[in-house]
Amino acid sequence: MSENIAAEPDRLLPADPGTRAIARRLLALVEQLPILSPHGHVDAAMILRNTPFPDPATLLVTPDHYVTRVIHASGIPLHSLGVRNPTSLPEPAAAGTGAGAIAGAGIDAARAGRDVWRAFVKAWPLFEGTASGYWFRQEFEHVFRLDISALDAITPAADDGVADGLFDQLSARLREPDFRPRKLFSDFNIEVLATTDDPLDDLSAHAALAADPTFPGRVLPTFRPDAYIKFHAAGWAERVERLISVAGDGHSGYPGYLQALENRRQYFVNHGAVSADHGSRTAGTLKLPAEQAQALFDKARRGDATAEDADAFEAHMMYQMARMSVADGLVMTLHPGVFRNHHRPTFESFGADTGHDIPFPVSFTEGLRPLLEDFGTVPGFHFIPFTVDETVFSREIAPLAGFYPAVYIGAPWWFLDAPDAMLRFRSAVTETAGFSRSSGFIDDTRAFCSIPARHNTSRRIEASFLARLVAERRISETRAADIIVDIVDAAPRRAFKL
Repeated sequence: MSENIAAEPDRLLPADPGTRAIARRLLALVEQLPILSPHGHVDAAMILRNTPFPDPATLLVTPDHYVTRVIHASGIPLHSLGVRNPTSLPEPAAAGTGAGAIAGAGIDAARAGRDVWRAFVKAWPLFEGTASGYWFRQEFEHVFRLDISALDAITPAADDGVADGLFDQLSARLREPDFRPRKLFSDFNIEVLATTDDPLDDLSAHAALAADPTFPGRVLPTFRPDAYIKFHAAGWAERVERLISVAGDGHSGYPGYLQALENRRQYFVNHGAVSADHGSRTAGTLKLPAEQAQALFDKARRGDATAEDADAFEAHMMYQMARMSVADGLVMTLHPGVFRNHHRPTFESFGADTGHDIPFPVSFTEGLRPLLEDFGTVPGFHFIPFTVDETVFSREIAPLAGFYPAVYIGAPWWFLDAPDAMLRFRSAVTETAGFSRSSGFIDDTRAFCSIPARHNTSRRIEASFLARLVAERRISETRAADIIVDIVDAAPRRAFKL
């Protein structure tokens, strides 16, 4: 008989009964606190328009590279999971026009979604023990209110009956009038949700939400200039020309480029932004003379820049971004150490963000020194580094945060936002930097419906870690109660200036 482990009230809490009882009491203090999500990738326009969610496969499988990469590794091609290159031309329409053709296209889309869902369900056993498997169980139980116990009996050879039944139940749930982004925003108890936005976005969706008296929360933009800094980003030169023409105040070249970035950052501040986010290749920072930076910039505009030039300019711009954060107050977050689009044939066929971004080691201690020497002790500057290399937590990031007032420790991110990795993170950083130097939990998700499950998971892990310290008589339960409220609520407000 299958048991509904997703509904277990003590999920993720310690197995030892005494320690578990302490964890329960700590969790009760924070489980119902509002969600603060200061870094993520949900589309503000979806919330503004209250857009209905698509079919289950399009919502939960195809856009989630955590999911598709695991299935792809078992030998299933990405196109079978609905993954398409967004830059490719649409396929020619079938013969026929009018309502009949449109209806036929809808039938084909529905059939394709069901086929993707069947492939996902057959692959369900692959997700046991993974973070994705845990998120799915929590979403199905606590957001979609589905009984998924039948999934535990799934094998690759199983027929499609279970998959089709779940697909139909989910589809019906997604069609319910109350199952829309605005209602869920309230149901999830979200207080703050930050998006990730192009520097030239007009932020009209954010402005409309801020002006809407019927909307209960805050949806904040985040300045993300990667595509304007990385020389080898597709369309970099054209994008930079537009940036300068729109916001360069009549300046040209590198001076106009810097002026335009400063102006657009201020535009974001005026629209409620609290942070600027940077996905640099390395953690390197450089303070280059203006003429040297100008030369690199001009070289890239001519199309002559090398990979070394690109790294040097990006490192210099990370220094410049810190300088601008000191001036305008935006929190600076940094996500280095990922080899983007590792498998070129997949990138060429399916585009970016399709599951083959792979971590590699970088040096934070050496790389960040130019930035921190000049800005690490400046009052008001907040700098939050993230890593996907957990060996860096105790060796580099925690010691940096343990000295520099500007540095807050970014939460476990990407491959590390999983229960066991979260526990290792808390253990790795606390003895060096304490609890107060962390950013609070970051869900970093595009999957809107997974947000409550992710935050609830983090709260359970924090309760478990603190309960062990109490059981070992390393801190008092009274102090642990203060700490868990600080971690969940005060830390993100403090680090992200909320």
